[in-house]
Amino acid sequence: MKISREKCLSRRTFPQCVRMVDAGVVRALAMVEAVQKLNAAPLMTQANVTLGLWIKDSCSDVGTALRATQEFTREQTSCASNASAASNQDRLRKGPIMALIGASFSELSIAIARQLTLRMIPQYQTGAMVQLLLAFRWNWVGIITTDGDYGQSALDYFLSETSDNQICVAFKSVLPGLTANHKIHAAIRQTALNIHNNPKAKVIVSFAKPTLMKDIFSELRRLTLATGHSLASMRRVWIASDSWSAMRVENVHETGPVVGFHFKSGNAEQFREEESGESEEETESSLELRKFYSMLNTEKDAVKKRVSPEFYQKAVFSVEMAVVAVAHAAVKLCRYHDCKSPGAVQPWQLLKSLWMEEFEFGGQSYRFDQRGDINLGYDVSVLRVRAGRSVLETVAEYHTQNSSFTFSRPGSSNPLMALKNIVSRCSNSCAPGQFKKSAEGQHTCCYDCINCTENYYSNSTDMDQCLSCDTNSEWAPEGSKACIPKQMLFFSWHNGFAIVLLAFSALGIVLTLLMSGLFFHQRQTPVVRAAGGPLSQVILFSLVASFVSALLFVGQPNSYQCKTRQVLFGISFTICVACILVKTLKILLAFQVNPMLQSALRKLNRPYVIVSVCVALQAATCVCWLVLKSPSVYVVNQSTTLLQDCHEGSYIAFGVMLGYIALLAFVCFVCAFKCRKLPQQYNEARFITFSMLLYLISWLLFIPIYVTTSGVYLPAVEMVVILISNYGILSCHFFPKCYVMLFKKDKNTQSAFRKTLYEYTSKSTASFSSSGSSGYNDEKDSTSVDSKNVHICVLNQDVRPRGHRRSASM
Repeated sequence: MKISREKCLSRRTFPQCVRMVDAGVVRALAMVEAVQKLNAAPLMTQANVTLGLWIKDSCSDVGTALRATQEFTREQTSCASNASAASNQDRLRKGPIMALIGASFSELSIAIARQLTLRMIPQYQTGAMVQLLLAFRWNWVGIITTDGDYGQSALDYFLSETSDNQICVAFKSVLPGLTANHKIHAAIRQTALNIHNNPKAKVIVSFAKPTLMKDIFSELRRLTLATGHSLASMRRVWIASDSWSAMRVENVHETGPVVGFHFKSGNAEQFREEESGESEEETESSLELRKFYSMLNTEKDAVKKRVSPEFYQKAVFSVEMAVVAVAHAAVKLCRYHDCKSPGAVQPWQLLKSLWMEEFEFGGQSYRFDQRGDINLGYDVSVLRVRAGRSVLETVAEYHTQNSSFTFSRPGSSNPLMALKNIVSRCSNSCAPGQFKKSAEGQHTCCYDCINCTENYYSNSTDMDQCLSCDTNSEWAPEGSKACIPKQMLFFSWHNGFAIVLLAFSALGIVLTLLMSGLFFHQRQTPVVRAAGGPLSQVILFSLVASFVSALLFVGQPNSYQCKTRQVLFGISFTICVACILVKTLKILLAFQVNPMLQSALRKLNRPYVIVSVCVALQAATCVCWLVLKSPSVYVVNQSTTLLQDCHEGSYIAFGVMLGYIALLAFVCFVCAFKCRKLPQQYNEARFITFSMLLYLISWLLFIPIYVTTSGVYLPAVEMVVILISNYGILSCHFFPKCYVMLFKKDKNTQSAFRKTLYEYTSKSTASFSSSGSSGYNDEKDSTSVDSKNVHICVLNQDVRPRGHRRSASM
């Protein structure tokens, strides 16, 4: 385009095109009208600038367009006032062509820009297509393009975009750019075969020319019928570039919907009215349009019938916008430069002014960015069947600023949204809980869905790899879509077995307290005095503490609980066994007829000292245990659970504590075993023997069971042994005495005890005298004394027989 005060109109000179395209006629008419309107507008008249134009026909051919571009850029060329005078060079152009508008679609524009060493062709169209594929989750598509600059450029940009967004190309067909090429028919057949052999590729992206697409549709239909398939199998979603998006497709119900990307459209009613002669005013623009029609030797009514209203909106809007943009840039440039002198203003200056100038068009402001792009975006249309005829409907807008779509109608009523149900994928989508695994050398979009392994998960579809769970607190079975928190396990209060043991512990506490009350109430009776008197209360309260320690083995453990339960049991049961040991020594002393052993036992008969020393040794052991390596809470990380329990800290200290109690129990057992033949009314030693034997057996069985057991019920093992030990002492030491105090009160009298002890003493003395009849007299005397000593011991228990009070004074 030349900026001058003249205008000239040129008819195409070379080559001769085969036929006239109505769309090209409309674009040329829009150019003529836009220039005429602007020249008459105040913007141009006040600046004293006039736009001239020179229209060359590209014949929709890249070669022809490039030759026309060369004519524009020659140093010396002509611009005639009419078409017939173009070759006569009536007037020499006195300056360079300042701006070039065109061509009508991207294939020609890219070739022209490359020849003019421009790199400002916007590539938003391929980005818009990829965004549509992503929005509809189509990742397995075919692509059709041509071998020209436009086709290669589109293919390169498209493949770059798809690789970045994990979209795979099932096939790509590159057709010859020239329809006269002898290879064109073979290429079309191969393209149709590629489409037919890829039934999973339900979406085809095409940058081809309209004529080539018509041939492909025809060949695909023929191939489908020839192979015995139904026409429904050839249906695809066709995504059309601006090169053929406005093409009318016959039998669209067979080929499938066509989603087209168009440059933005606008209101072209005024142009249609002037172009058709419907305008009431006869303007200079309408006169020029009629003149142009006469030069083209065509009828405007015929053009109007063949061109759809939608095309008017798209073509006229883009042409008028381009002319307005150049006009604003030229006016600004001419304010500061002398545009009248030939060569004073260069095209690069106009280009710079274009970038910097903001202009208004159609009530909106527009501006070119640093790349030379303008924030127009694209209209998205769908060609579909309505009432038996194909209709091109604009259904959405694509915004280049944020790469997003705005739909004209929401929901399923929008024809574009209805295409979401179409699946175009090489492999089915992997569900949550699975990940994609592609074979080596295979497309990344073609994969197998593999379940996530244990402790791994995937929480969305089509994940490339599974995510790991935090195995310290979570787990996941095979094929999981989320991690599951590990269940914390411990010997819970709600566990059935725990409830049973707790019931026995509570029962033991209640029985022990009741016995303590009974013993306190009957403290002056022979049974209580014979059972140890105050020591019995100490034993009972130590058993209460032992039962309480058993309760601490249930529930979620904590550090305090872990430390308390073992120490409480160790000290309380040590007190219990130490008191029983004192009772055993007293019994052994009371009924011992051997004077030497009796003398030794009399020296050891220090009850409270013995108990204190025994408990002090155990307490020292526990203190060392707590200070050096105390019990603590620990968590066993299992595959699906977390087992929380108490770790004993030092098993050596744990063993020493239990071993010390076992040693005391063994001493009690040995001493009591020697006194097992006491009178029936006074069988304390026999019960001690049974209780200690039960304790030793239960704890001997505890060791292998405790070592080999793991899990929730490990605390229950020790709890059971503690309860057995406690109930063993209650059963053997206190139940019989309670029975006598409650149900055999006649035997709980001094007279009954005296009689029994007198009979046992007489029998023991006679037996001892008989066994020593061959001895010396001093030994007999000693026996008599020993016999008295026996009675003295019995008297100390306040169960002395009559006739021995004098002996008591000795």
